[in-house]
Amino acid sequence: MDSPTASVFSLPELKDVFPGCSSYEELYNFSINETDLFWGTLAKLRLRWNRNFEKVSDCDMETGLFRWFVGGQLNVSVNCVDRHKEKDASRVALIWEKDEPGQEERVTYGELYTMMNQIANVLKSHGVEKGDRVAIYMPACPLAVASMLACARIGAVHSVVFAGFSAEALASRIVDAEAKVVITADQGVRGGKLIELKKTVVAAVANCPSVTAVLVAKRTGNPVVSSSLDVDLDEAMIKESGECEPAVLDSEDLLFMLYTSGSTGNPKGVAHSQAGYLLYASLTHKLVFDCNEGDIFGCVADIGWITGHSYVVYGPLANGVTTLLFESTPTYPDPGRYWETVQRLKVNQLYTAPTAIRLLLKHGNEHVEKYDLTSLRTLGSVGEPINVEAWHWYNKVVGKEKCVVVDTWWQTETGGICISPRPSAPGSEIRPGMPMRPMYGIWPTILGEKGEELEGNNVTGALCLKKPWPGMARTIYGAHGRFLDTYYRPYRGLYFTGDGAIRHSDGYYQITGRMDDVINVSGHRLGTAEVENALGQHPSVAESAVVGYPHDIKGEGIYAYVILKDGYSADAKTESELRATVRQKIAGYALPDVIQTRSGKIMRRILRKVAADQTEDLGDISTLADPSVVEDLIVHHRILVKQGK
Repeated sequence: MDSPTASVFSLPELKDVFPGCSSYEELYNFSINETDLFWGTLAKLRLRWNRNFEKVSDCDMETGLFRWFVGGQLNVSVNCVDRHKEKDASRVALIWEKDEPGQEERVTYGELYTMMNQIANVLKSHGVEKGDRVAIYMPACPLAVASMLACARIGAVHSVVFAGFSAEALASRIVDAEAKVVITADQGVRGGKLIELKKTVVAAVANCPSVTAVLVAKRTGNPVVSSSLDVDLDEAMIKESGECEPAVLDSEDLLFMLYTSGSTGNPKGVAHSQAGYLLYASLTHKLVFDCNEGDIFGCVADIGWITGHSYVVYGPLANGVTTLLFESTPTYPDPGRYWETVQRLKVNQLYTAPTAIRLLLKHGNEHVEKYDLTSLRTLGSVGEPINVEAWHWYNKVVGKEKCVVVDTWWQTETGGICISPRPSAPGSEIRPGMPMRPMYGIWPTILGEKGEELEGNNVTGALCLKKPWPGMARTIYGAHGRFLDTYYRPYRGLYFTGDGAIRHSDGYYQITGRMDDVINVSGHRLGTAEVENALGQHPSVAESAVVGYPHDIKGEGIYAYVILKDGYSADAKTESELRATVRQKIAGYALPDVIQTRSGKIMRRILRKVAADQTEDLGDISTLADPSVVEDLIVHHRILVKQGK
């Protein structure tokens, strides 16, 4: 039942909730020094509980064991749908912005409630029980959101896989999670093109013995490849009741897992639990974006990524606002698509990636200036550091210097935004190209090369977090040792983000990028080892090395150096086949931008320098078997650049 002080739609001024904290600085310090009181108060205020928690936190950064709101019980779907439906079932929960502009569909909280329960009952009819895993491979559409919530309704753990991954990539995630059911659609539609989702799923589940049913929704209605596991989801829903009793779940039961790239070739299933994740996603959504009852929140991320989980689905719905489901691309049918959508739907907050901003900047201002964007109050950036030029364009051309621009830093593993210019005192400065201020409860620190904590300001090093927070990941599914090795053993007692950062003279934080062998391509983390493993499966490849390099649009591009076996020639056909192999093994966004083929080993440190055009200082190359190889690499690189590759 609701706490007597529960506030569904708006968060009272935090200074009223925490007397004595009248400024951002005082409240931030309170959240760090009185962690349990801070989070416990907000958990009672913002979430509907079936049973109150007995203890706020039980966490150990040494062992990587984290429990929040111990003994508490709730249901996430009730918090995201039921309580808003009870107050006003006609309030719009979702606006589905289909691929073709002007064809949006609105789904109310009442309609979402029925849809969610019907899918939950379909899952139950196919033997899905609490704790079972369900893979979701769908486009951005209401049924995808309802499927996520349906899993939460019955206590199943959802694993949403980006609907652009190949059959092999999808299969590896299904197998790792031992998913019982896959939910998909016949096809996807994106940028005017059809995406063969069902065909991909059929190929994937052929190698997934745990799957007992494939629920197929209609998106296009076109004939598609079928299998003996198929269930027509639309027809099955009609037969089911629109009511489903919500499971009562412990705070620390798993809500979902989401696969993210690492520095090895094996993606890891980052697992999040119920109450802590939902509280953190909803609080950060409210505070960072100043999102209020009646707002239309426009996060254009795909639901297959953590941004889509936290700021398309769970954060906005927990706060009872209207959230946008954007199916298309920023340039379809023209580069004015975002801005036409904002004008038509009266979007109040827009959250997108620097890649999209840079892409639209290059198309010129005319695509922005023809539309009325006065509904916008907040502009957000997510996925990678935003360069200063793109920030200024976003602020001046899109926001007319009247919007708050929030450059946010966070990760799949953090569950929600950790560093952002807001919240802060009204009128506080915002610096271009940096997230600046830690969120309440987030205690960042910077470590030097020897693992020492760097005190004061004007320091650069490894970004770590010193204190647990409710939204943090609990484990890597089935691999807690890997979880510890990746995040908690590099610097004992701290969470290692894998990113580097600068703490400037004024105490503001700026992210410098990944410190491991992970490339940030258009805001998506991609392990270099994943691409190398894919390339290595082509019969011509003896060895490959993949590095990132600066890319005007994507932030980082993929530069692949491939050593061919004897008897194979470096020609256009081989290069095309190499790219096709990467697409088949991973996805289209993982395709190398540049492939340079040659023979002989080379150090990765030098490869990065060449790819980035930083050849003036290559360091010591005397240890190479043939140092003249480096000059050959540079010459070949410059030829490729001239050819526009």
